[in-house]
Amino acid sequence: MHSREYNFDGLVGPTHHYAGLSHGNVASLQHAGRPGNPRAAALEGLKKMRFVSGLGVGQGVLPPQPRPDLWTLRRLGFSGTDRDVLARALTIAPRLLSHCSSASSMWAANAATVSPSSDTFDGRVHFTPANLVSMFHRSLEATNTTLLLRRMFADRECFVVHDPLPAHEVFGDEGAANHTRLLGEQGALHLFGWGRTQGTAKRPNHYPARQAREASEAVIRSHELAESSVLLWQQEPLGIDLGAFHTDVLWVGNESFVMAHEFAFVDIDRLLGELQRRLGDRFRYCLASESELPATEAVATYPFNSQVVTLPSGRMAVIAPRESQASIYGHRFIQRILAEDNPVSEVHYIDVNGSMRNGGGPACLRLRVTLTDEERAAVVGRVFLDDDLHDRLGVCITRHYRDRLTLEDLADPIFVRESQTALDEITQILGLGSVYAFQL
Repeated sequence: MHSREYNFDGLVGPTHHYAGLSHGNVASLQHAGRPGNPRAAALEGLKKMRFVSGLGVGQGVLPPQPRPDLWTLRRLGFSGTDRDVLARALTIAPRLLSHCSSASSMWAANAATVSPSSDTFDGRVHFTPANLVSMFHRSLEATNTTLLLRRMFADRECFVVHDPLPAHEVFGDEGAANHTRLLGEQGALHLFGWGRTQGTAKRPNHYPARQAREASEAVIRSHELAESSVLLWQQEPLGIDLGAFHTDVLWVGNESFVMAHEFAFVDIDRLLGELQRRLGDRFRYCLASESELPATEAVATYPFNSQVVTLPSGRMAVIAPRESQASIYGHRFIQRILAEDNPVSEVHYIDVNGSMRNGGGPACLRLRVTLTDEERAAVVGRVFLDDDLHDRLGVCITRHYRDRLTLEDLADPIFVRESQTALDEITQILGLGSVYAFQL
């Protein structure tokens, strides 16, 4: 049955700002406190979606989550009117206000782990929304992500949207940012990267290892993946300490091709050998050594957080952040990819500066979902990008998003109304109806 991969990008929300909330994310910490420009960041993301679609690659859109999260602030003891809640939070717990206003759902690679129907025992597409318990501001996303995915992928003949895993560090789950689906001669192979376990594996010294092996094992069971089609491998603790908080900071794969840094996984030569054995002669990889491309430079410029996509011709394109082009090391490595024997035939550099300054490149912004034609037709809403959808979303962003946002703005009731107006319009444009509590 014919199937196609769709990149569902998270649309940047109107509360996009720089607060340095993500411990272990070097860029997020470096830019903490700077004023944000939600309008520019959202338009950059939308432009990227249009570019990917223009290459002939499937492209979808996920709406932002409602922020500030007033419900959570009330659970944490702030009471009164919305104005009272926001003002008091700003006065006595400004960082908590920032946590509850984060636009981090834009990084849709963390939204869920997805297994196509061709890989699952029951022949349905399986989604497990990530619980993201390692970071408080991100853990707030799980409930709304589940509701949104169940709205979009409601047909139970085609889709299963599981509950997130229990919200405990034993089952800390970061979604598709630590999951790579590869294709070989015998079919699909799912590589699950993990950073910690209840066992005795070595952990990083400075930054948290976010993905638990136990979470990956639970997702494998829930998605009914065959044992022969999965591989679990530990992230390199040194890589995590250098800022590779997710697998996709130093590793990206597409079908039969991988580009990676030697600090992405422990014993990476053995991992690549195992992939070669299990995927067959089609498998190709390009591995950067620390001397060729220092991990600190890779973390700063994100060449491995590029999107690698399959073009209609069957060849592949790398969609890399502009920062990696400006890096001598990053640019040289990508040029080597083009020169070697692999499926990559072109590289495109794009601007996603608003995302990069908070530690997310092109690959962070998208959730990969493989759908058959029948499954695509069953998706609810007008969420697949075309020119008209792009233009309508662009008009909405330009009309409602601010071009400068500070912490103090997050406590302004007028701003909250602006944000809710924007989100209400976005969900109507996407044909999703009322999906937020404030719309009910």
